[in-house]
Amino acid sequence: MDRPLAISMGEPAGVGPDIVMALYARRAEFALPPFCLFGHIDFLRARAQRLGLDIALANSGPDGAAHQFKTALPVLHVDGSVPDHPGHASPLSAHAVIDSISAAVQATLSGSCRGLVTGPIHKGALYHAGFKHPGHTEFLAELCAAGGTPPLPVMMLAHGGLRAVPVTIHVPIKDVPALLTRKLIVDTVRVVAHDLRQRFGIANPQIAVAGLNPHASEGGAIGREDLEIVGPAVAQLQFEGLGVTGPLPADTLFYPTHWAQYDAVVAMYHDQALIPIKTVAFEDAVNVTLGLPIVRTSPDHGTAFDLAGTGRASPKSFLAAIRLADAMTANP
Repeated sequence: MDRPLAISMGEPAGVGPDIVMALYARRAEFALPPFCLFGHIDFLRARAQRLGLDIALANSGPDGAAHQFKTALPVLHVDGSVPDHPGHASPLSAHAVIDSISAAVQATLSGSCRGLVTGPIHKGALYHAGFKHPGHTEFLAELCAAGGTPPLPVMMLAHGGLRAVPVTIHVPIKDVPALLTRKLIVDTVRVVAHDLRQRFGIANPQIAVAGLNPHASEGGAIGREDLEIVGPAVAQLQFEGLGVTGPLPADTLFYPTHWAQYDAVVAMYHDQALIPIKTVAFEDAVNVTLGLPIVRTSPDHGTAFDLAGTGRASPKSFLAAIRLADAMTANP
């Protein structure tokens, strides 16, 4: 591919920059596709030196990155004050972190880069710079909207053929039943089905929908949500011709043999989806945002401040995120 992937550096005090540069140093070993790192180049040089990485950084951008990648890591520089203080997030870095994400998204939307991999961020540090979004994903959706109505971003955790999607995400468990609506479930599954076809090349995706309550409510004996909300949503999706089954009891649905029968499982809340995928693939799962006009993946871990600057952080999830973004954009 003559177009690189875009990688945003994420929180400078975390492990994101460490892992990206460490992976670049082993690019031949891992047969990595070319990528361009969006970040503050002086900070990146300082961190590479701290880690003892013998790599060259080129102050360039996506154009020519595929050729440049052989001898130097292409970096699209963003201005700002970015101290190299591993483990200690600084509000000084916030603008550079935000700008690196914005620039990477714009480069991907424009076609200069073919997909986006985002490094982990620390929202607390960004709030000092006026960041008003509940999370990384919502910010990406707004950037992709270009002033219009933001798309519905859908979170998927993926490991090989195992894919889990929560309908509600970072909300208290007590609020989940009130937030679940037939429309939200239908819209979420439509996005999942669309992107399984378009991004993963699955012509006729089969999607399982988990019930909210134990045993999918046992016919209404354990709550009414599965009868009155989840079931009708599944019926509507089936009427539309989608391969959707449910609501199914979540306690048996994620048994690997059962799970493998489906191309994705849509669960009703965060932990119902993420506990199974993290149990089977804690270091290897990839966070994929569906529903955007661009491909976006991310490692399924946070900033890991305690490992920043040590060189001990596992690269497995970040490597998997790069490889999945590469695969999802290999045949545009």
